[in-house]
Amino acid sequence: MSEDDFERHRPHLRAVAYRMLGSLTEADDAVQETWLRYQRTDTAAVENLAGWLTTVVSRVCLNLLRARATRAEEPLDDGDGVSLRLPDPIVSPLTGPDPEQEALLADSVGLALQVVLDTLSPAERLAFVLHDLFAVPFDEVAPLVERTPEAARQLASRARRRVHDAAPVPDADLARQRVAVDAFYAAARDGDFDALVSVLDPEVVLRADGGASRTRPTVLLRGARTVAGQAATAQRLSTYVRPALVNGAAGAVVVIAGRVFAVMAFTVTEGRIAAIDVLYDPARLDAIDPTAFAVADA
Repeated sequence: MSEDDFERHRPHLRAVAYRMLGSLTEADDAVQETWLRYQRTDTAAVENLAGWLTTVVSRVCLNLLRARATRAEEPLDDGDGVSLRLPDPIVSPLTGPDPEQEALLADSVGLALQVVLDTLSPAERLAFVLHDLFAVPFDEVAPLVERTPEAARQLASRARRRVHDAAPVPDADLARQRVAVDAFYAAARDGDFDALVSVLDPEVVLRADGGASRTRPTVLLRGARTVAGQAATAQRLSTYVRPALVNGAAGAVVVIAGRVFAVMAFTVTEGRIAAIDVLYDPARLDAIDPTAFAVADA
């Protein structure tokens, strides 16, 4: 047992914990708890340390998810499978993520999918994340959720259907994503309602999470014309928009008076924007360095 052995696996463990919890702070806490358990355990006979550590961090995350649900701290969804609290975004400049962020983004799970993961039950989320995102066999997933392997398979299948129904699949081409996002802001700047509608998917969903300190903490809008109707807000903010990558996809940060006011994540599908996720919770944005982002072109 050595610290070096654990540190080699830390990026993977943090990625698993982030997918499970949707919170960077809680993910770090889960990895730290895993480290403490590793220190207290004789792992000399463990043949697959990566698998053992993945199991431990998954158990820690499952307990956190169950405690979160028991406390009912927040509404998980709006009754239609849409989360009303956004997970923590991973924000990086256009030059790309740093090495630590790269480990978190290795499986290219966008923020819209993270939103849907927040609506799953703890057992569904664990089965889906471990099997579908990290290729953990159901024989190893089953003991964690206290089910048979077949029941664990059914949990993942149910989660997969919900993800498929609620999370649009983004275009793989980042340049194509950026074209749609740039067109959105150009139309907003010009106050061109029709141009806004044309760049939005007819069934677009806009979610905004301002945190507990805002007078209107959450906003949920559906449909291209309804979302385009918020053009006045987008127009006021367009001067402060700086392009960024959000969970590896085309997005933006809004920087006002030297502070990050909002992070905007876009899911672009077939050249149109299918989802817009806006985090403007000051408590969760203070850690983002505004100087890391280039000023958007006028």
